[in-house]
Amino acid sequence: MIEFKPFSKKQLAVLTWWCKNSPYNQHDAIICDGAVRSGKTLCMSISFVSWAFANFEGKSFAICGKTVTSLRRNVTTPLINTLSQLGFVCLEKVSKNIIEVELGGRKNTFYLFGGKDESSAALIQGITLAGVLLDEVALMPRSFVEQALARCSVEGSKFWFNCNPEHPFHWFYLEWIKKSKQKNALYVHFLMEDNPSLSRDILRRYQSLYSGTFFERFVMGKWVVAQGLVYGIFDQKKHVTGSLPKDFEEFYVSCDYGTVNPMSIGLWGRASEVWYRIEEYYYNSRLSGQSKTDEEYYEQLLRLAEKKEIKAVVVDPSAASFIECIRRHQKFKVIPAKNDVISGIQRVSNALKQGKILFSDRCKDSIREFSLYVWDEKARGDTPKKENDHAMDDIRYFVNTVMDKNETNDFFVLSAQR
Repeated sequence: MIEFKPFSKKQLAVLTWWCKNSPYNQHDAIICDGAVRSGKTLCMSISFVSWAFANFEGKSFAICGKTVTSLRRNVTTPLINTLSQLGFVCLEKVSKNIIEVELGGRKNTFYLFGGKDESSAALIQGITLAGVLLDEVALMPRSFVEQALARCSVEGSKFWFNCNPEHPFHWFYLEWIKKSKQKNALYVHFLMEDNPSLSRDILRRYQSLYSGTFFERFVMGKWVVAQGLVYGIFDQKKHVTGSLPKDFEEFYVSCDYGTVNPMSIGLWGRASEVWYRIEEYYYNSRLSGQSKTDEEYYEQLLRLAEKKEIKAVVVDPSAASFIECIRRHQKFKVIPAKNDVISGIQRVSNALKQGKILFSDRCKDSIREFSLYVWDEKARGDTPKKENDHAMDDIRYFVNTVMDKNETNDFFVLSAQR
C-alpha cells in the first residue's frame, strides 16, 4: 500500500494543470525539470492517466523512456500500483509493451516506447496518439521526441515532458524550456525540497552523494556547463593509500587498449565493500618510440594478475583484437566494458565521494591523470578532453561494468527513479 504525504504546491500544480478550474488548462504541454528525488515522476504519470480518462475514451497514448526496461522500473511499475489503489483496472501485456487501463466502463491503451538512439524514431511511426508522456526526455534523441509529438494528431492532445538537467546547449533546453511560453507549455522547475516525502536526513544524504557539475544539476536542478577538472573531488589524502588490506575477497582487471595511444591496465581487489586499485600497467608507445603487440600486452596482463584468481578482465569494447587475444589463451574470462561516458563519469564521481574506490600509491599514472583530466569547455555539450584519459577510461570501465551491482550504481538507479 502506497502512503501519500500531502502534496507540495508544485506537485499539486502538476496533478491539476489540465483541470477546467486550473489557470493553466489552456497550455498545450507541461515541462517538469529539476533535481532528482523531487517528486516529479509519480505526479506526472498519475496526472497523465487521470487527464486521459477525463478527456478521452478508447484512445491510444504513449509513455516513453530511454529504454522500455528503465521505463518499467522508473515509471510504469509504481504507476500501476498507484492506479490500482485508486480504483483503476490495469492489464499489462509485457510482450507487446502495452498497458490497458479501465475505469468506470471506460478504457484507454498506453503504449510503451524506448527512445535510446536515432533508430528509435522508426518504432513510433504510424501510430495515432491522443497524448504522450516523455520521461527523461533529455536522454532521448531529438528525432525520436519529434516523431512522438508528430503522432499526437487527436483533437485535444497534449505533451508531457519530464527530465533532469543536462548541459545548457542541449537541444531540449534550447527548444522547449527556453521557448516554453512560445510553445504554450507550462514550465515547472522542481527542487528536492518540493518533495514532502523526503525527511531532512534523507535530503542531507542525497545532497552529500554528488559533487561538482552533478551536484549543480541533480541537487540544485541547474542546466550548467561542465568545466574544470572532471574529478575535482579526487583528493590524494583521501583516495590514495600506502597500505593495502592483507586479504581481498575477489579480483578484477580493467583495461583501456592502445597501440598508438597509451595502454592502461588496472588490477582491482575488493575488501570490506571497498575496491582498491592495487597495481597498474601503463605504456605510452609515443614516449618510448616502440609499439607493442597484443601478445606482449597479454604478457603484461599475466604479470599484473600473478597467481591471483581473476574473476574477469573488463576491456575497452572497441579493442576487438585484444579481446580475442585474451579469449584465445582461455585463462581469463573477458567482458567488453560498458562505455557510457557521462553516466560512467557520474558513477566514478559517486564512488569517489562515498569512498568506494581507493588507489595504491603505486598507481602513479592514475594519480597523475586525475589531476589533468578536464572538461572540454569549447565543446557544446559534456565532453572531456581526449587527453590524459587512458587510466581514466580504464577506471570508468571498471566502475561502469563491475560496480554496477554495488551501492554506487544502486544509488544511480534510485536517482533515475526520483
